[in-house]
Amino acid sequence: MFLPTTPSELKTRGIKQLDIILVTGDAYIDSPFMGVSLIGRVLADKGYQVGIIAQPTMEDDTDILRLGQPRLFWGVTAGAVDSMVANYTASKKRRQQDDYTPGGINNCRPDRAVIAYTNLIRRFCKPMVPIVLGGIEASLRRIAHYDFWSNNIRRAILFDARADFLVYGMAHSSILNLAAALNTRQDTRDIPGIGYIAQEKKGIELPSFEAVQKDKYQYIESFKLFYANTDPVTAKGICQQHNDRYMILNPPEPYSTTAELDAIHALDFERDLHPYHRAKGSVRALETIRFSIPTHYGCYGECNFCAITVHQGRTVRHRSEASILAEANRFTRDKDFKGNILDLGGPTANMYGYECKKKLKEGACPDKRCLFPSICPSLAPDHSPQIRLIRKLEALPGIKKVFINSGIRYDLILNDKKKGTAYLEKLTQDNVSGQMKVAPEHTENRVLTLMGKQGTDDLLAFKQAFDQLSKRSEKKQFLTYYLIAAHPGCDLAEMVQLKKFTSEKLNINPEQVQIFTPTPSTFSTLMYYTGLDPFTLEKILWKEIPREKKSKNRQ
Repeated sequence: MFLPTTPSELKTRGIKQLDIILVTGDAYIDSPFMGVSLIGRVLADKGYQVGIIAQPTMEDDTDILRLGQPRLFWGVTAGAVDSMVANYTASKKRRQQDDYTPGGINNCRPDRAVIAYTNLIRRFCKPMVPIVLGGIEASLRRIAHYDFWSNNIRRAILFDARADFLVYGMAHSSILNLAAALNTRQDTRDIPGIGYIAQEKKGIELPSFEAVQKDKYQYIESFKLFYANTDPVTAKGICQQHNDRYMILNPPEPYSTTAELDAIHALDFERDLHPYHRAKGSVRALETIRFSIPTHYGCYGECNFCAITVHQGRTVRHRSEASILAEANRFTRDKDFKGNILDLGGPTANMYGYECKKKLKEGACPDKRCLFPSICPSLAPDHSPQIRLIRKLEALPGIKKVFINSGIRYDLILNDKKKGTAYLEKLTQDNVSGQMKVAPEHTENRVLTLMGKQGTDDLLAFKQAFDQLSKRSEKKQFLTYYLIAAHPGCDLAEMVQLKKFTSEKLNINPEQVQIFTPTPSTFSTLMYYTGLDPFTLEKILWKEIPREKKSKNRQ
C-alpha cells in the first residue's frame, strides 16, 4: 500500500489528520532508492501518519492543501536530484527532459525547489507547524556556499528558505528523533544530524557568511572546517554567523548499522509509481530502479568533484546477505519481474562488504584518504563478499541474471590480490549487460591530481584484463568511460591530450563527455570559485573551456 497522496486515500483509511506531510520535486515512486519514500516509510513504521505531495502546482493551493495540514511538521525536499542540476545544463541552458516527471517533460520542478516549496507552504498554510528541510539539495547547502547559477556566495539554505529545521545526510535516525521531540514537545536543540537558526553560537565557529562572501581564503577555511566535521565518529558541532544570527549544525547522526539498514529495506515498498502520477505518463527513472537492489551506502573514494562523502559519508555501511536475498525473493513475486536484477550496487558497486577497521573504530583519517594518491594498506579490498552474494542471488528460484550496472573502481580490483581477478572474471562471464562503467574522469596527471583521482596505469592494466576475459568468455563487451571536461585546472591543451589518449590507448572516440558543473559542498567547486588549490593555496592556472560548445551532448 502506498503512503497516501490523495484525499480519497485519507478517507478510505479513516485518517482525519496526517502527522507529517512530505513535499517533493519528484513524482511519487515508492522505492528505497527515493529518499522521500524511504523517510516516509521509516516514519510510518514508527506509527506516524505520513502523506506525500509530489510536484505540487505552484500557482495556487490546489495541491499543497489537498491533504490538509499536518499535526507535527512539513518535510520539504527538492527530490532525488538537485533542482538546479535537474533544470539546467552545465552551460546554464534549460533542460527539456526530467527523468523523475511523468511523461519526461521538465515542467514540474521549480528552480531552487526547497525554497520554492517552503514559500508555497508559508503562503497558503496558517497557522503553521514547523517546516523541516531535507534531501540532497538542502543537505549540500547547509552552510554558506558558492552558487554556480547566480555566481555568488549564498547564505545557508535555512535562512533563504525561512524554514525551522534542516536534517542533513541520510537522516534515518535524525528524522525520527526530531519527530519524537516535536510530538512530545521536548527540546530539539541537541539532536544529532539536524540544523537550526539561533541567536547564540554553539560548537566550532566557521568564518561567517559575510567573511566568506568577501574573502576567498576565508571561504576555503570555512569549507575545510566544515568538511573535517562530517564524520560521525570524530565530528564536533559547528556554527556559522549570518549577520546577527547563527546557523547551528549539530554533529552528524551515527551511521546506520547493518541491522538498521536491513530493517529499513524490509519495509513494504511498492516499488512502483503511484497511480495518481501514473495516469499522467511513465517515469523513466522507475525503469532503472524498480528491480535494482542497493547493497550499501557511502563511498571512501572522496573524489574532489563529488558530494557523496558529504551527504552519505566516507564510511561504507552495507546490508546483510539475508536482507538482500529477501529483497530479491520479493521481486520474484512481482508479476512484472522478468527474472533480471538490473543492478546490484551502490555509489560504487565493488565497495560492498569490507571497510577499514581502523576507520570504523576511530573515524576517517584527518590527514589522508583511503584511495588517493594510492590505496591505503589499512583498507585491504576484499571482493569475496560480493562474489558470494552474487552467486547466492543467482541460485534463487526465479532469478535469471544479476547485473552490475553501478560504477566499478578498477583500482580496488587490481589491489585485491586474492579475489580481484576472480571478481572481474565472474563479472565478465555473467554479470555485465554489454557495458561496464568505469570512471577515469581524465588522463592528464595534473588534472587527475586536482580531481583526487589516480593515474592511468591502473586504467590500462584493467582494460587489458577486461578485454582478455571478455574474449575468453566469447562475449562482445565494452568499457564505458566517464570523463569530465572543464574541471578547474583543465584547459584546452589537456582536453586535446585526453582525446589523443582515449583514441590511441582506449580505442574510443568520446562524444559524450560530462562538463564539470560546480555544485555545493565539493572541493572542486571551491577550486572553481577561488582559483586556488584548497590544499596548497597555490593558484590554479587555467582557462575555462567554453561550456556552450562542449556541453551540447549532455542536454
